[in-house]
Order: sequence, then structure tokens, then C-alpha cells
Amino acid sequence: MNKLENLSEFTGTENYYTNPLYPFKYTDGIKYLAENGGAYWLLDAIASWQLEKIIRRDQYLADLQFWKLKVNPDNSAVLTCERDTDDIACEQKIPYTDFPIKEIRLYLINMGSGGGVLMLPSEY
Repeated sequence: MNKLENLSEFTGTENYYTNPLYPFKYTDGIKYLAENGGAYWLLDAIASWQLEKIIRRDQYLADLQFWKLKVNPDNSAVLTCERDTDDIACEQKIPYTDFPIKEIRLYLINMGSGGGVLMLPSEY
């Protein structure tokens, strides 16, 4: 059984985790995803985008960012940040990943207030 099959069972969070390299906190569900899906690189990628002007200067993205990772059949992937469905702010091509889920969405909220939180959609 895939350890990541039941991510939707994470609702809310009991803990907020920090990493000195990340400008946001993250939830129980994100921690589980990173540890069991080998996906700390995904958190690193999202964190690195927070330094880019296209993200920092967009008032909408200061409040809410929709991050989507889509893994292709050849194990390449595309990471996108959307303001809303299909309103792409930025995109990163990833040449190879062994990430076990074909597509996942993550929400990053409240970055503008300095207290950003990365979470699974079910934790919103």
C-alpha cells in the first residue's frame, strides 16, 4: 500500500513545523508528504520561488498561492504557481523526479503577513 494514498485524511493540523531555510511554516500533512514521499526538494523549490520578484510583488500571491506539481510519464515534471485555476504566475520544469504521485496541489497562505503556512488542500 502506498503511504501517500490517504493524504486527504489530514484535516487541520496539530503542529506547525519550521526550517530555517523556508520563509514559511508547514503542517502535519506537508511534513508527512515530505518524509514519506521523499519530497523535501519540493518544499525547497517552493521556498526558493518566494525570493523571486514575480512572487514577491504580486499582492494576490502574498495572500494565497496554489502550487501544483504534475509528473509526466517520462518522470519529468512541471511545478507551477497559480493565482487561481489556470492563472499561472510561474513555472519550473523538473528534468527528473521519482515523486510517487502523478499530480498534487499545495496551498501557501498568508506570505504577505510574514506568517506563511504551506498545507495540503484538505488542511485548508
